[in-house]
Amino acid sequence: MTQTADARPTYPVHPDAQVPAARGDAITGDRYWSKDFAAREWEHMWKKVWHVGGRVNQLEEAGDFIVHDFLHESVIMVKQQDGSIRAFFNVCMHRGNRLVSVTEGGVNGAFTCAYHGWKWNIDGGLDAVQDPEDFAQGNPCGKLKLKELRCETWGGFIFWSFDPDAKPLLEYLDPIPTLFANRDLESYTRVVWRTLRVKTNWKFASDNFNEAYHVPVVHPQFQPMIDDHYSTTIFEMYPNGHNRMIEKLQPSSRYPDAQQMKPLWAEVLKEWDLDPADFDGRAQEGRLALQQARRKLGPARGYAYFDKLTDDELTDQMHHTCFPNLTLTLTAEGLHVFRTEPDAEDPNWSTFDYWYLVPHVEGATEVATLYGMRPYEEADHEAGSFGDYQTTIAQGDFLAQDLELAETQQKGLRSMAFTDAYLAGQETRVRRFHEVINDYLEGRR
Repeated sequence: MTQTADARPTYPVHPDAQVPAARGDAITGDRYWSKDFAAREWEHMWKKVWHVGGRVNQLEEAGDFIVHDFLHESVIMVKQQDGSIRAFFNVCMHRGNRLVSVTEGGVNGAFTCAYHGWKWNIDGGLDAVQDPEDFAQGNPCGKLKLKELRCETWGGFIFWSFDPDAKPLLEYLDPIPTLFANRDLESYTRVVWRTLRVKTNWKFASDNFNEAYHVPVVHPQFQPMIDDHYSTTIFEMYPNGHNRMIEKLQPSSRYPDAQQMKPLWAEVLKEWDLDPADFDGRAQEGRLALQQARRKLGPARGYAYFDKLTDDELTDQMHHTCFPNLTLTLTAEGLHVFRTEPDAEDPNWSTFDYWYLVPHVEGATEVATLYGMRPYEEADHEAGSFGDYQTTIAQGDFLAQDLELAETQQKGLRSMAFTDAYLAGQETRVRRFHEVINDYLEGRR
């Protein structure tokens, strides 16, 4: 990656970027299946970090709410009269009944407990109870409040934290907001919203997205247009535990025929009025030509937001792994969001969320996704088990390929034969991810 003629960076940068390095902590199999280890993660990590609860645009009017269940806890995020969003534990402070049993909805000013009818205002205050005179300690109204959690937003995402002393969200996410500064995420539309229950530990996804070493074996369909070779890939880590990897949009340098034009790469070039024949024997040079073509033709085709992107953002895949369980992958077309969360009872299971968010394209009514063409509108929530998951696209579903491997790896990690991972240099961010977990578990963060 280079600088443009006027010295502007060709991709977003941050001064805190470091070459990935690791102490060498062992990655043992019990981290993936031990209930004791999962309990330590809950106590020392999950209770301290920020969690993605949903999208701001799910809450249109005061009283609109969404619910996020995490392990044995449940959190309500609700829009206030002043337009702000507050988060509360989804539990009535009378006898502990869950207030809400749906994933989203709206109330007219108050949540009413289905057990004894206590009414809790959307600001957390107790508005009314049955027989208020019958409490020896006095009317609970005006005394009790719902238990509130920290709640902040960034990029159109709602975040919450169990920790009342958690550092501010933007400080926790740093430098992600800076790296995303050219994207107006608040205005993006979530056109795919899918949740799958998968028989693997939640850490598989973070491991997987912290390297591209598996790509040529698991995702061979990407060879013609994604350069997965470590020699052409940018790898970075940041002090807060987040990481980044940038892969060029061009035929993979891994293969001797990297400069030969492949049909899939030819189709990408032709879509932007480039003649693939002009790049015979030098296929990778099509990447820079594609940047120029998108810069020139994009606005007239409805891609007004192209003007805000750097040259490399017009082509390359920018994978950001946000500690501990959020991956944000940017392309010129949109944002792939992956969130993986532990099962409430069994560390051998997890919940895998995939969202695809896209910016506005003037005149477009549909958008290409992993699941075919989808309308340019907020998607309905699709949920199920990976065992029942099916989809067919021309290039193959990389999620299905990854999750299928996740289940077989979970079995192997249970073997007494596995005592540590033997990692290539390009996989350093995998070990570093586990070392950040260790830092939380051992009180260093």
